[in-house]
Amino acid sequence: MQTVKMINFILMCLFFACYMYQFLYIPVSWLPRKRRAREAPLHRFAVLIAACNEETVIGNLLDSIKAQSYPERFLEVFVVADNCRDKTAETARAHGAEVYERHNASLRGKGYALDFLLREMERHAHNEFDGYIVLDADNVLDVNYFREMNATFDNGAKASTSYRNSKNFGSNWISAGYGVWFLREAKFLNQARLTLNTSCAVSGTGFFIAADILKAAGGWKWHLLTEDIEFSANSILEGTRISYTPTAILYDEQPITFRDSWNQRFRWAKGFYQVFAHYAGGLVKGTLTNPRGYRFACYDMLMTIAPGMLLSVITIIFNTIILILGSAGLMSTGVMLTSSLSSIFFCLFNYTLFMFMFGALTFTEWDNIRSTTAKKIKYLFTFPFFMLTYIPIALVALFKKAAWKPIQHSISVDVEEFNKARDNAERI
Repeated sequence: MQTVKMINFILMCLFFACYMYQFLYIPVSWLPRKRRAREAPLHRFAVLIAACNEETVIGNLLDSIKAQSYPERFLEVFVVADNCRDKTAETARAHGAEVYERHNASLRGKGYALDFLLREMERHAHNEFDGYIVLDADNVLDVNYFREMNATFDNGAKASTSYRNSKNFGSNWISAGYGVWFLREAKFLNQARLTLNTSCAVSGTGFFIAADILKAAGGWKWHLLTEDIEFSANSILEGTRISYTPTAILYDEQPITFRDSWNQRFRWAKGFYQVFAHYAGGLVKGTLTNPRGYRFACYDMLMTIAPGMLLSVITIIFNTIILILGSAGLMSTGVMLTSSLSSIFFCLFNYTLFMFMFGALTFTEWDNIRSTTAKKIKYLFTFPFFMLTYIPIALVALFKKAAWKPIQHSISVDVEEFNKARDNAERI
């Protein structure tokens, strides 16, 4: 009995010890930042888009790129139509992109597609760029997106992520769950990291990389299931700080079916485990020995790739085993079983409470959420349940293999609605 209580107490203390610093991020994210000059020298960027069966949405993205306040002569758009069975390539060409088609059924995933695209660009002598901006085919950009990313690049950043918003927040509780999570990541993780001058993490789409970084890497060398997090972990270990551009606003499409959401988050969970297996040792060492200014970044990334829900999963598994053994008569019952049931309940309750708090905090971004007032309030209460579904996903991902699967995107939008010029200075 005392042993069970002690293990549960240790797990609880470990969770708070590891993640308490993220609560300190909350007040830091509201601290004022020094305003920078509005204009910066213009740099030449290649836009990289990996697309798999995206004919419905890729035209919207390319239209939003054409509508940018950034001079078109400083941008060149490249699309890799990756194992497509539709008219993605034709649609992208019709909207002015240079398209390369890839057919490889064995090496699937965004990392392999980007590596192929960069090699094709080099083969065709498209390598005269200062930096590369990575987008997904379902994205739509604010009209000032490239101007703001250019300012961050000109300020010396070698890589930067951007403000990720949702173009279909109000579709249902699933899309809203994603939307709240990304708003929390932008405002209460990356904004705080920017203020503290530590490193951020890129999140799938909407980031730039300086040309010299990719040249030194020999192309896109990150091929795990979560290639974005792998890139982030690798960058921090190599001493490259990833910045954040809160004024560069990107909208992307979130899944609306639980099946698509399960498949996507299962791949993410498995990918996090892969990154942890490959980089945890280096990050632990970096936390202790990295040059001043990068030790905390190593620790922060270590906590990112070892998500807190893993401790929740361990707690639930441990106490479930106790319950099974007790029910089978292999251990004493009574007080011990009650203790295990209580531990599972409080684990789930505390997780739900934290997620509700994080969800509530994102409503500081109320004006940036594109939905009705009723849905904004409604989905505040469904967000914790969306996050609870991560627990079985993380559990299954521990034991089941995962493969990259494309997510169906079908929400075509009016680009002009998203590309309204705005004064972004107040967001800095």
